[in-house]
Amino acid sequence: MKPSAPASRRLRSTFLAAIVVISSAFAGVLVYQSLTSLTSSAVHFPHGDRRDGVSVFDDDSPSVANLDPELRAALRRAATDAADDGVEFVVNSGWRSPEYQAQLLREAVAKYGSAREAARWVADPTTSAPVSGEAVDVGPAKAATWLSTNGAAYGLCQIYANEPWHYELRPEAADQGCPAPYADPTHDPRMQQ
Repeated sequence: MKPSAPASRRLRSTFLAAIVVISSAFAGVLVYQSLTSLTSSAVHFPHGDRRDGVSVFDDDSPSVANLDPELRAALRRAATDAADDGVEFVVNSGWRSPEYQAQLLREAVAKYGSAREAARWVADPTTSAPVSGEAVDVGPAKAATWLSTNGAAYGLCQIYANEPWHYELRPEAADQGCPAPYADPTHDPRMQQ
């Protein structure tokens, strides 16, 4: 028996709707995968800083590749040993361009309401350790905790008490231990202009 015209149109409409839904879902997956690959590409982070974190071994990422070579080497030695303890390091922020640092400072002033308060968290590009490649923000929290316990052996020291993720190279720390951290960057003489 042949379906009636309205039933045939309903069947055809249902079939077309199903094709549209499936095609849309497939297109969405392709767009998502494309965006994911674009945002994970170092080409799209020319000024450094990867909020989603990047491996300490990723030489394609400017935030890692532009770190001071001695800092990068110490960080990689520590990351290799931490991996033996089941701890993975990622660089949440490493080298930054002066332009990007200036943008971060402007955003911090807007967020905290004053340049003085913003300075507790974001340095001026002329004094910023990330701009010179001499600082790295390590994550996740388990990695920062591992470094707080073991970092001195690699010359990696937490510099600011208010930033447990921020580490800089102090080679003498392997023999003498890390210096006491500053309360925040406003207490660091290097940050005075």
